[in-house]
Amino acid sequence: MAIIVNLDVMMAKRKLSLNELSERVDLTLSNLSILKTGKAKAIRFSTLETICKALDCPPGDILEYVNEDGEQ
Repeated sequence: MAIIVNLDVMMAKRKLSLNELSERVDLTLSNLSILKTGKAKAIRFSTLETICKALDCPPGDILEYVNEDGEQ
């Protein structure tokens, strides 16, 4: 997939566990886990906004585009 989810990287930088983030953004552990592992097919902008607020980062720190040739 061309979109890479770096949620785990940002969580590590902020020293937040999945449980803590789940409580802060009011999402289930399973939904956050799906997003964190890159298995999500879509994300609502409102959810992305909430996660960005909780992690104090822009969306570009969480989502990354990589073209099919592996270039960023």
